[in-house]
Amino acid sequence: MLTKRIIPCLDIKNGRTVKGVNFINLRDAGDPVELAKLYAETGADELVFLDISATEERRRTLTDLVKRVAKEVDIPFTVGGGVSSIEEAGVLLRSGADKIAVNSAAIKRPALINELSATYGNQCVVAAIDAKCIDEQWKVHLMGGKIPTDLELFAWAEEMESRGAGEILFTSMDHDGTKNGFANEALRKLSERLEIPIIASGGAGEISHFKDVFVEGKADAALAASVFHFKEINLAELKQYLKQNGIAVRLH
Repeated sequence: MLTKRIIPCLDIKNGRTVKGVNFINLRDAGDPVELAKLYAETGADELVFLDISATEERRRTLTDLVKRVAKEVDIPFTVGGGVSSIEEAGVLLRSGADKIAVNSAAIKRPALINELSATYGNQCVVAAIDAKCIDEQWKVHLMGGKIPTDLELFAWAEEMESRGAGEILFTSMDHDGTKNGFANEALRKLSERLEIPIIASGGAGEISHFKDVFVEGKADAALAASVFHFKEINLAELKQYLKQNGIAVRLH
């Protein structure tokens, strides 16, 4: 049985970890390298770094950060934010990233996913999708959730899979930072329609939400930020809880 993964997410702005609610009202959450090291030591299965600041220095800043993190952790980590070419992805992978997450750039030019998959293998390609439920339809958004599109979540996820994405990272904008639980119904639908793993993001607030996202949402991995950054949930305790509830996890 494949183990379920727990993935802390670090949103990076100007070299610091930040966290908001519904994609706004950001507050500082600490040094990303220190947090990465702590999570790797206490039981995280993977890490995700998302550069959410659109500065012209983004690539240089992020590359430096990736190198520093790679020296400190021995678990896979995914990097995303502004990656729009196989060259940019290559720089990050050579700096120590294991996977590249692509969101807005794939919406603007879907063939990028084909190119990344063909060049680096689908195991390196994560299609990140931010979506919000509008009039009972999940609509995909770009630019960090600022711009709605006409794309529908499930059809878009299927296209990403068909183009060579190895995983889908789905963030429910409605649930992000609310701590009311994950979008389990949408996640279950994604899981039923796709063959590739689904990473759930948005809504973790208490330990039981992780059980629910695996049992009800059928997710392969659960990503969370503030509950880990602000020490509301302990990773080791979370893993023990999941194991006690019959969910296969890797214990540290």
